[in-house]
Amino acid sequence: MDAESLESVGGKFTIEGMLEVRRQTRLAIETIAQRIAPGMSEKFGVATAKATLRELGLPRGWHKTYVRFGRNTIREYGNASEEGVVLSDNDIFFIDIGPLLNNLEGDGGETFVIGSDEDMHRARRDVLTLWHRVHDVWREEGRTGRQLYEFATAEAAAMGWELNLKRMSGHRVGDFPHRHRYEGLLIEVDINPSPFVWILEMHIRHPNRPFGAFYEDLMIPSGR
Repeated sequence: MDAESLESVGGKFTIEGMLEVRRQTRLAIETIAQRIAPGMSEKFGVATAKATLRELGLPRGWHKTYVRFGRNTIREYGNASEEGVVLSDNDIFFIDIGPLLNNLEGDGGETFVIGSDEDMHRARRDVLTLWHRVHDVWREEGRTGRQLYEFATAEAAAMGWELNLKRMSGHRVGDFPHRHRYEGLLIEVDINPSPFVWILEMHIRHPNRPFGAFYEDLMIPSGR
């Protein structure tokens, strides 16, 4: 597909609208995270996230709501969690939501750590650092989606992490449903992705321990 086809939008799409759904998505993630506590089951964590989204006026989503605890943080999008996982006093979790606002798609994910596990805290810091390094390369050099994830893979390895590219390597967003325009992954495209219509995702895994960290956000130009 050419760039025009890959990045087409509908009549309701606006940059201001995409920035607002992004703002609401980040607010929702922070609010959900504040309500997650040790002793909570992952199943209850998902229920808490859904209730929070309803409370914030974001009851509809274009994708499933994910809250992953502990060893389930190594699982990628679409991969069902192991049942019965409970958050411990020293643990890691991430939130991944895709709310709709005025028929525009938000998408955001972030990792949080409870307790003092140094590796988990480093994972949270490093996944965010990695995301910003890749995002900055896109802003400054305009690489293709495929090139961005080649860079990300090398950077993650240098930091001591495995980068998971299975269903966690970027995608389109826009006016719902974006899948009618492009349903594939950012890693698969050979164009310089335009701002406001692509999500950049980073999912890292510890090389020896059963946990990972995740971060995703809308690709936007400097100054926004």
